[in-house]
Amino acid sequence: MKYETIVFETAGAVATITLNRPDKLNALNPRMFADLGAALDRFEADAALRCLMITGEGRGFCAGADLTARDMESAAPDLGQSLIERYNPLVLRLTGLDRPVVAAVNGVAAGAGCNLALAADIVIAGRSASFMQAFVRIGLMPDAGGTWVLPRLAGQARAMGLAMLGEALPAEKAAEWGLIWDCVDDDVLMAEAGELAARLARGPTLALGHIKSAIRAATANGLEDQLALEARSQAVLGRSDDYREGVLAFREKRPAAYRGT
Repeated sequence: MKYETIVFETAGAVATITLNRPDKLNALNPRMFADLGAALDRFEADAALRCLMITGEGRGFCAGADLTARDMESAAPDLGQSLIERYNPLVLRLTGLDRPVVAAVNGVAAGAGCNLALAADIVIAGRSASFMQAFVRIGLMPDAGGTWVLPRLAGQARAMGLAMLGEALPAEKAAEWGLIWDCVDDDVLMAEAGELAARLARGPTLALGHIKSAIRAATANGLEDQLALEARSQAVLGRSDDYREGVLAFREKRPAAYRGT
């Protein structure tokens, strides 16, 4: 399948989506949303692909919405409808995937591009990368899940500062604040991210999917509801091939060979 704005590649059980509009810092436009949707269709349809990695081509991860394509002389755009039709479904789809998603953030991740990165399950960034809720700089508020994820990851005080000031948060500080998993030197970013994605792809995929959904559900659940969710998920996992393999490998003192079932 041919894509105009992204590159979709597979290596073993890992699929990589590279945002590929480097001349626009990989800014999001309608064609990119269509390409991302098609790539996710392809990923979900292939059970052999057990981890998804997202990164950006060139000197930035994603600068957010492509403002250069917006006609400000015509009638005011309905940005809410744009969120409903494009941004929100993409965020929900990434967070709802039953397989792990890794974001390898190179350079700037701004606006919706920042929140696209934070929709991944594990975010690893190069040391020169930065995260910016740039919306306030053009008279808007964070969207694409920004107002939901920021206080949960960084706390209300830091979320307010990031959203109201619109300042760039360096990758090292983002890691210190718990906004991302790790910050590494730029020259090893893709190798580190690739190794992380390959490790997840070798893991017990069914368990990873349940871990993902349970941790995301915990932000809305009380303890009793979360305990019940854990019991339901563990009942499913206890009947899986991977659980049997994990126990046998432990007993036999060897690495487990998970199949993701």
